[in-house]
Amino acid sequence: MKFDDYRSLFPVTEKNIFLNHAAASPASLRVLNAVTGFYRECVEQASRNYFKWMKRVEKTRRRAAHLINAETNEIAFTGNTSDGISAVAWGFKWKRNDGVIVAAPDFPSNIYPWMYLEQRGVNVHFSQRKENRFGVKEVEKALKPDTKMIAVSSVDYASGFAANIEELGDFCKKKGILLCLDAIQSLGVIPIDVKKSGVHFLASGGHKWLTGPMGIGILFIDKSVNNLVIPVRTGWKSVINEEDFNIDFTLKPDALRFETGTMNLAGIFGLDAALALLQEVGISEIYKKVLAVIDLFIERLEERKLEITSPLKNHERSGILTFRPKGDPEACYKFLVKRDIMLSLRNNMIRLAPHFYNNESDVDGFFHELDMFDQKAPHLS
Repeated sequence: MKFDDYRSLFPVTEKNIFLNHAAASPASLRVLNAVTGFYRECVEQASRNYFKWMKRVEKTRRRAAHLINAETNEIAFTGNTSDGISAVAWGFKWKRNDGVIVAAPDFPSNIYPWMYLEQRGVNVHFSQRKENRFGVKEVEKALKPDTKMIAVSSVDYASGFAANIEELGDFCKKKGILLCLDAIQSLGVIPIDVKKSGVHFLASGGHKWLTGPMGIGILFIDKSVNNLVIPVRTGWKSVINEEDFNIDFTLKPDALRFETGTMNLAGIFGLDAALALLQEVGISEIYKKVLAVIDLFIERLEERKLEITSPLKNHERSGILTFRPKGDPEACYKFLVKRDIMLSLRNNMIRLAPHFYNNESDVDGFFHELDMFDQKAPHLS
């Protein structure tokens, strides 16, 4: 199928120009069918198909593992990115005065779980981004003898800067440091290989670039570090014989011990449908298409002499593009939203985040409205 052939799976495109995948993506019709199909079974048969559902859960786990080149038992389902990062932050076997380096500024999901560790005597070292960038140079400046882990977002939610994960992973390997990745702004649009990159932990919700439901996410824990992190919450599914309700508190030896009890099956089924669609299209092809659409935006923003605030070097680019409009940014944002262009305002900049089904007609429509704003800007600012 061609990219435009998938557009009909996203009815949001019928009345909107949707450029907000870095916030919350629209679900596709395939996701809708998966979720409603599950609830239809619940309505008609209650939990009669429970063990069949569990097979669907494991199929989804395999899809998620394949997406990042992990092993199936290295994937746990969570509620969101914050759940996954918190599980690592609080489950890691810290010693008092151990340290973690956190890239800042960042979205709170990758800040607050680490700040909370200070109550346990863990030293949290914030490494400041330089011109929105974060890499080995910034880590080296922040590195201290107590450092046990580095926590970074694969893509900065505000600027769109894409970190060089392989370079960071190689640095961590040489220094004997663990690497924890908040991948929600890259997973589904930028290919990643956790084994090649040396990532030890990865967390992501499913509702952004993965185009899945809200309230479902994944947590990757590399099997080589299973002994370094334990669940701070446990339940009947955490143990090896989960269907044997005689008490035997023997935890599962892998990431699955982080799944405590009855699961968000509707969310998992929806995520399965979303992952299947992305893998059908191909993540590498999606990345190329998204960059091609962003190139169109860049070209036309430059024609209008508008300041682009996202990094434009090839190895630093992502699915996010930010710029400063003429006139008041908030007024511009509100103007465009009223005209059914869905985007975000971040740090007083307009943030665009197209996906693989966006096309040149979306770009044309966006600039038609932006030019209308520019004509009215003196009166709206």
